[in-house]
Amino acid sequence: MKELGGTNGLSRRDFLKSGLVFGVGAQALASGYAAVPDVFARAVLSAKNAAVQNDRVLVMIQLGGGNDGLQTVIPISSSSYRDFRPQLSAVAAKAQPISKDLGLHENLKGIKTLFDAGKVAIVQGVGYTNPSFSHFDSIRVWETADGCACGTTNVPGMLRDLQATLTVIDDVKTFGFQGGQNVEDVMGTLYKGTPGMYGALFDTAMTTVRDTVAQLRTSSAKYTPKGNYSDKVQLVYSSKNQLAAALQLAAELIVTGTGVKVLHVTLGGFDTHYTELNRHDQLMAYLDSAITAFHEDLTAYGMADRVMIATWSEFGRRPKENASGGTDHGTASPVFLIGDGVKGGLYGETPNLAKLDQLGNLSYSVDFRAVYQEILASHLGVDAKEILGQSFDRVPFVKAAA
Repeated sequence: MKELGGTNGLSRRDFLKSGLVFGVGAQALASGYAAVPDVFARAVLSAKNAAVQNDRVLVMIQLGGGNDGLQTVIPISSSSYRDFRPQLSAVAAKAQPISKDLGLHENLKGIKTLFDAGKVAIVQGVGYTNPSFSHFDSIRVWETADGCACGTTNVPGMLRDLQATLTVIDDVKTFGFQGGQNVEDVMGTLYKGTPGMYGALFDTAMTTVRDTVAQLRTSSAKYTPKGNYSDKVQLVYSSKNQLAAALQLAAELIVTGTGVKVLHVTLGGFDTHYTELNRHDQLMAYLDSAITAFHEDLTAYGMADRVMIATWSEFGRRPKENASGGTDHGTASPVFLIGDGVKGGLYGETPNLAKLDQLGNLSYSVDFRAVYQEILASHLGVDAKEILGQSFDRVPFVKAAA
């Protein structure tokens, strides 16, 4: 009897055996949302079926809520930017220039150092046709790579995966069940009184939990962090997803040879409809410190050349700030690709603030599936057309194909 849940009818155990960490980890990857988007789940399974073998790993970081791309990669020479954002444009004065027209947010100092070293690719103006301004619909577009929200009423991946059995570990060091060891005894009693197929499903789920706990304990014993991970950061409550702890666990799974291929974590709090300035500043600083520590850790273990970090967000924000000192749901935004195997630099086109679309939003220049295509084909070494259903203009941010 297969365990219910996962993607396309495949069991969670199939995913684990295929090298996917799917909703698993210390406090669900330290409270970072850890369900792998469907398109990359399909990619790992496709690679397995095609006997593709390489040591490449993808770590996806979702900037949940809709990251403001214009506050992240800042158009420092644009007068329209200052006109549209009388309050928020204050960040331009301290931005770190990466070209004559663009600067990284001042709190992305570690990422700027990596950019200068040629280890960060920034793809600008990433989006899709007929964008949805719904969090759920747009997340589903990015997760499934279907390129069109089309008013779907399906349960989005984030919620769909929560309906399946999740392996949630309570403590990074002890890997105990939430609720204490008595939980196992209670579960055993419940199982004995559960008849038929439900008992079989319950047993399968519990076995998956125990297998995962054993794997994490083994990994923990072999691993010492070599990056300066810190979660002593005071952020807005909804922003505090413990990204640094999640990435530290990701590093542990990678360097101890668990065979993991794709990991996914989330930093939330980017739905900045009001008082955005300080909040976004804090998020940028925390994102930067977590990624920097993760890269330092991988570098110390000699693995930074085979691990790619990819950021994504369901949409950007509107160019004009609102009356509450924030920004509302918009369209295109930048994607960051980070790692020693990345061909650093700027890709795509800088969003043109003088030529907004009919709704006053940024026009996208790069289909997000073109970014996926490069990750799939050049980094993971799988048949991108098989996964995506079509081909896109190449965005060549990978140094050497897998």
